[in-house]
Amino acid sequence: MDKIRTLIIEDEPAIRKELQWLVSQEESLKLEAMAGSVKESLQIIKSTEIDLILMDIQLTDGTAFDILNQLEEPSFQIIFITAYNHFAIKAIKYGALDYLLKPIDNDEFLTAIQKIKKVKQADYQNQIKLLKAHHTAKTIDMNSRICITSLDCMQIVRLCEIVYLSGDGSYTQIHLENKKIVTASKPLKYYEDILPEDFFIKTHQSYIVNKDFIDKYMKTGVIIMKNCAEIPVASRRKEFVVNHLNPLR
Repeated sequence: MDKIRTLIIEDEPAIRKELQWLVSQEESLKLEAMAGSVKESLQIIKSTEIDLILMDIQLTDGTAFDILNQLEEPSFQIIFITAYNHFAIKAIKYGALDYLLKPIDNDEFLTAIQKIKKVKQADYQNQIKLLKAHHTAKTIDMNSRICITSLDCMQIVRLCEIVYLSGDGSYTQIHLENKKIVTASKPLKYYEDILPEDFFIKTHQSYIVNKDFIDKYMKTGVIIMKNCAEIPVASRRKEFVVNHLNPLR
């Protein structure tokens, strides 16, 4: 089997060395080159056949997005590396792309490598497009799209199609306007972090609802959705919910 030709883009020497070691330990990977800046990275990408990039978000002369914005349709896959940049990670999550937090955990690295092997190129191109769109957008509106990683595919939906989300351990059921339910392989907290608060509200530890689909709030502590679904409101969140629904925004 052909090895995955890998490029490391990282400007911190210690992390760069760690990534180099991790790549050397994974039999399916072959290190092709390393870079520490936007300029150097673009030169390598344009002259070298690359399948995978381990890409630091923040570089000395720019960001990973400065690299991606100069490439129309990247033919490689990406695993982002970051010490945590909330806005950048939010964009990455909208595209359902993989990222690793520094310091890098060995098991998480191996899990990320296994996941990228299963992604189809067509799906990946759509993920990159969503990433770029959300990174450059000044605001997120309900026509914005999100990539949902389900059990058997990657599905792209508009935020305005989501009626509500219900959490079930490490999975989330996303209930859509067309009555379809997508089971996402991410916990509810994942979506709580990225869904715009102006449009979505958490009513309970297991539920997030789209305000546009709320029909009425019952004083018994239940929200009735326009599709007749009954969503519980936790006692400690009643005041919070009422404040957000009065008036509906």
